[in-house]
Amino acid sequence: MGLLKDVRHRAKPALAPFLVALAIVYFGFHFVQGERGLIAWLRYHQQIDAAAAQLAVVKGEREAIEHRVSLLRPERIDPDLLDERAREVLGLVRKDEAVIYAPMVRRTN
Repeated sequence: MGLLKDVRHRAKPALAPFLVALAIVYFGFHFVQGERGLIAWLRYHQQIDAAAAQLAVVKGEREAIEHRVSLLRPERIDPDLLDERAREVLGLVRKDEAVIYAPMVRRTN
């Protein structure tokens, strides 16, 4: 019994610093590795940057399409674009033209 009492007596002053150190390690780990930790925060910012870059690309494509559509409005039709679309959609050609079919190339993002 004397040995157990001696261990308890010596362990009491070391218990508080041990628990504080354990809490610091626990919260420090979750600050870095947790689902809302530092690494997750960096990953979210990378995803936000990638989404912003993709948004800029899509906005550019949309503006180009809106410009082409505005050229086909009845108020101000662009004759060249109208001719291009009519030839593409209806397959129209003049007698003095030759048609060369090329394979379609798809863009990959």
